[in-house]
Amino acid sequence: MFQSEAPRLIERRGFLFASGAALLGLAYGLYRMESVHAQPEAPLGPPQQVRIVEFTDDGERREIVSVLTIQKSEAAWRKQLSAAAFEVTRHAGTEFPFSGALLNVHDKGVFRCICCDTALFDSATKFDSETGWPSFWAPIAKENIVEATDNSLGMERTAVSCRRCGAHVGHVFDDGPQPTGLRYCMNAVAMRFAKAS
Repeated sequence: MFQSEAPRLIERRGFLFASGAALLGLAYGLYRMESVHAQPEAPLGPPQQVRIVEFTDDGERREIVSVLTIQKSEAAWRKQLSAAAFEVTRHAGTEFPFSGALLNVHDKGVFRCICCDTALFDSATKFDSETGWPSFWAPIAKENIVEATDNSLGMERTAVSCRRCGAHVGHVFDDGPQPTGLRYCMNAVAMRFAKAS
């Protein structure tokens, strides 16, 4: 082999490797989409009674109320939510970092569940974690969220969801600021911001 052919051979191998990887990624993505949507939807059980804390948009704590969980079919959630919000909240997806509209919102107000409007976070606990997702050092009320072990992606994390409708909102990590030392790393598409009046 001549010396001038070596770089072309390396370029050709790199191109073939990259093309093969892209095709594998596309095939996996199509398989995952088919497997998610091909499975029959599990029947909805009866709604459960849960206790949550009501808040005004000013962040003022009202009362603890007993409410029924909100359950809807996949089709009903799809109709209500944007495609991105549906994938995050109903299939535990993650939005791209630095893409969320709520990332730079620092006004006084409350971040509410996009699915059922339950108050999840107060803007007073929001901080810039430089991760690309809205981050908070505490939920507005522990009663309004559920934390559960998430073993996806080959690691153990703690997933955070809305207590009333089960919407996946994000994850909590132990690398946040004081006073809690926690970082509730949330997906912006899983919430709406209600500005204080």
